[in-house]
Amino acid sequence: VDNVMFVGESGSGHSVVMDGSPDHGGRNMGFRPMEMLLLGLGGCTSFDVIGILTKQRLDIRDCAAEITAERADTIPSVFTKIHVHFKVTGKNLKESAVARAVKLSAEKYCSASLMLERGGVEITHDFSIIEVEWLTLVRLQQKRRFIMRRFLLVNTNQFKAFLLRHDFDLRKVLF
Repeated sequence: VDNVMFVGESGSGHSVVMDGSPDHGGRNMGFRPMEMLLLGLGGCTSFDVIGILTKQRLDIRDCAAEITAERADTIPSVFTKIHVHFKVTGKNLKESAVARAVKLSAEKYCSASLMLERGGVEITHDFSIIEVEWLTLVRLQQKRRFIMRRFLLVNTNQFKAFLLRHDFDLRKVLF
């Protein structure tokens, strides 16, 4: 598109902008190509973990892969180490089931991970489980009508200010 800015288009018709930093002739208007590799890895392995846990009929709400990586100091500056930390959010998730899903993705299903490992990249994985709660909140509106809202909460403390600002009463907590 311009200088070192490129638009990548997939066979499925989706586009993404890639660009370099200003010190490399870019304008910082998109992902760096090497960042795209990590994003692809994160998406691929998360897709697997969610699919495996869903097939087990577990109540999974989210799976985020936080990726850290190290690169070689010499050119080509390839990835040498990658660590994937999964934050799996759900209700009553079993640690053994999440561990198995992460292991299956890493060792059997994630094409991106397996390809990078075969290229000499050391990839490690771990995970944490975030338990969720459902809260049903009720607010008295004009003309004495009740409005009910249901929220998925990861941390109940995050919503204390919200409850106070909007005059909600906590009526029921579903565990």
